[in-house]
Amino acid sequence: MFTKKGILIVISGPSGAGKGTICKELLKKHNLHLSISATTRTPREGEVHGENYFFLSREEFLNKVEENDFIEYAEVYGNLYGTPKSGVQQMLDDGKDVILEIDIQGALKVKDNVSDGVFIFILPPSMEELKQRIIKRGSETPESLMTRFKSAYQEINYVSKYNYAVVNDTVESAVEKIESILVAEKCRVDRMKEKILDSKEGLIHDQLYD
Repeated sequence: MFTKKGILIVISGPSGAGKGTICKELLKKHNLHLSISATTRTPREGEVHGENYFFLSREEFLNKVEENDFIEYAEVYGNLYGTPKSGVQQMLDDGKDVILEIDIQGALKVKDNVSDGVFIFILPPSMEELKQRIIKRGSETPESLMTRFKSAYQEINYVSKYNYAVVNDTVESAVEKIESILVAEKCRVDRMKEKILDSKEGLIHDQLYD
């Protein structure tokens, strides 16, 4: 039996834009599957290994790089991040739609390798709002806050590399926009080839045997 290949949905944007919150809401509402990334950074309060990230030592991470275990990997703010290859591929082959929440460097590498992925860039309503969101985390030093804020200015320049841009003014409206994107993507002719062929064959069968 033919199993329709799932859609890879890549969501990224500058730190503080609200990517994680948006992904959580999408996962609550829809039958989507989250790809869990690996990282060498220290877990934040409340984060769980194997649920939020696979937290690895730098040595463990680099061993996986050598074994070609990642679709992509990058170093961001001194920490390594990577997307495990086998888990994502298995879910897509099983016809499951997969959300990949990753940094911009990683997203662009995935885009080079996955031509039919859906790439969505999350924008803050304003740079001032972005700054306040990062401050509210309470996990940044003044130096790291400035680094992240400067990086955000540069990262927004990459929005033109994505298929879609969604402004996260409120989580609810951002989620609704992404839901609309996914409906449209599922209606694309190149994603419906098998269904279209099945419909044509059914029509021909009905004409022959009516």
